[in-house]
Amino acid sequence: MPDFAWEARTRNGELRKGVMSAENVAAVEQKLRQQQLTPSQVKKKARQINFAIGSGVDAKELVNFTRQFATMIDAGLPLVQCLDILAGQQENKIFQSALKDIKSSVEQGATFSDSLRRHPKIFDELYVNLVHAGEVGGILDTILNRLAVYIEKRVKLIRQVRGAMTYPIAVMVILSIVVTVLLTFVIPAFEQMFKDFGAKDALPKLTQIVIWFSHSFVSALPVTIPGAILLAVGAVMFYRRPKGKRFVHRLLLTVPILGPVMRKIAVARFTRTLGTLLQSGVPILDALDVCGKSSGNVIVESAINYVRARISEGKNMAEPLMETKIFPSMVVQMIAVGEQTGALDQMLSKVADFYEEEVDVAVASLTALIEPLLMVIVGTIVGIVLVSMYLPIFSLAGAMKDQ
Repeated sequence: MPDFAWEARTRNGELRKGVMSAENVAAVEQKLRQQQLTPSQVKKKARQINFAIGSGVDAKELVNFTRQFATMIDAGLPLVQCLDILAGQQENKIFQSALKDIKSSVEQGATFSDSLRRHPKIFDELYVNLVHAGEVGGILDTILNRLAVYIEKRVKLIRQVRGAMTYPIAVMVILSIVVTVLLTFVIPAFEQMFKDFGAKDALPKLTQIVIWFSHSFVSALPVTIPGAILLAVGAVMFYRRPKGKRFVHRLLLTVPILGPVMRKIAVARFTRTLGTLLQSGVPILDALDVCGKSSGNVIVESAINYVRARISEGKNMAEPLMETKIFPSMVVQMIAVGEQTGALDQMLSKVADFYEEEVDVAVASLTALIEPLLMVIVGTIVGIVLVSMYLPIFSLAGAMKDQ
């Protein structure tokens, strides 16, 4: 439904403004009259085009908002006043606009969680479900504090993975550029120099191989560049298909070296999310549904959905978790103990803490392994090119000395 900006007056003549979603102007006016407001102006709100990547709101802004909101609620401030204050403090215009819309929705009688659902790019399903649980249980400030901690831990996990992958990707990109320059410009220049000295036919075997590779690379460029573009487009299209995404996600969990790290990350995310939801009073079936959708891996999501289906049939959690073969036996055993003692949420938090530390160690080890390996690859490639180009120069220098 479209949004309408409205202005209306109360019985005391006070002017109020807001935004309302409705089918048409008449529906807005009718809703305003039901709220004992006399509409003075109602017009369709123009759609704002925001050139933003993702939600346009980063995790730090969301954490700050969540913590400040929890403090205000704990201090006893009304919900609408909290939203009004926080919206006025926001420097991010996208976030400010969203908070004003949420405030307007709450003023019209919607619950806070339903108002958050109007902005799924900023407030995901986990955030909304936890807020709903806090509203129902009357512990919204506690839930918001838990949410802030959860978001901080999730962001830390993501940054660790990105940090581990940034270095090798940057090195490989730089290496590709250097090799392209060497093969396209440097080696042909050396080849022309060898021709000028009359040493083209007496070049060392290594030099001949590198020159041949340079010729092949340069001649293949008109085909290589479009081919690389088509390959990239094809890879994206393949990944967007369900079977392609399953293949890639399964590969990430099973590939040597990287696979164990990705599996630990999946376990840490699952246990942290499920523990936070259960601590907040979300029913286990709803919590597992949210965990599956926020897992970030379709293989893990399928496993969680299988566990959810078995629990709905009356099974416990540990047995179907073991059947999925995604989660380590130690995790399953700790979950089984948590179920038997009635402290599943606490046990999940302990498992999450343990595996987040394991991820720290695994990422550090992976980085320590990749760095020297990349240096060896870069040094070998550049070294071969340099040696192959300088061998003929040494030979020519020796021949000239003998003469």
